[in-house]
Amino acid sequence: MQVAGAVPTSSWELVVTSGVETKFVLAVLALFSALSWFLIFAKLWQFRRIRHAGDTFFGAVAHASRLADAQHSVGALAPSPYTRLFKEGTGFFSELVPGGLAAEPEAGGALTPTQLEALRMVLETQVDAEHDQLGRFIPWLATLGSVSPLLGLLGTVLGVMDAFIGIAVGGAGNISAVAPGVAEALVTTVAGLAVAIPSVIAFNIFTARQNFVAAELEGFARELIVTLAREGRL
Repeated sequence: MQVAGAVPTSSWELVVTSGVETKFVLAVLALFSALSWFLIFAKLWQFRRIRHAGDTFFGAVAHASRLADAQHSVGALAPSPYTRLFKEGTGFFSELVPGGLAAEPEAGGALTPTQLEALRMVLETQVDAEHDQLGRFIPWLATLGSVSPLLGLLGTVLGVMDAFIGIAVGGAGNISAVAPGVAEALVTTVAGLAVAIPSVIAFNIFTARQNFVAAELEGFARELIVTLAREGRL
């Protein structure tokens, strides 16, 4: 216990000379921090890759004059939420209409109102699935951001209890005897906040990006139906 040993002169000495409870809490928080930063970098890479895929997809679609041409261009792109949504919509259309997008609307290649509603449901389901896929592991950041301060507070309470027990046993009650133990106890609070702050910030950023991509997918799903109507397929 700190009250019985030399007075620490740095934060590192506080950690080295801390009690078993404090070191255990710090070890758990270190694991939480490693997991948090792993998820942060993984999601950053994922959303950056999706942003690049989205720009490529919309560029390919914009240069196509008809959906049949867009279907050919998208087929050569790497899988992404955008390509999967497009292929799901056009694939379902091909199941409903013989010949798919290659068929001429005048030759019976148009959807009935019931089939149109079914297409809307297919697109909405795919958007929801992509939204859930984008949000994979993001709740872990919220969990780490919520639990870490509480775990740090637990370590602080245990450390203060340990310090007061040492004071009672040693019979010393001056500030020089109390301060090292209290300082040791506060180390876990600092560690908990150090884990929580980047986790919460990353959670908010990734949630916003997840919703942004989902909104783009919803907008494209509506645009796909509008284009089908423009080509006379509804």
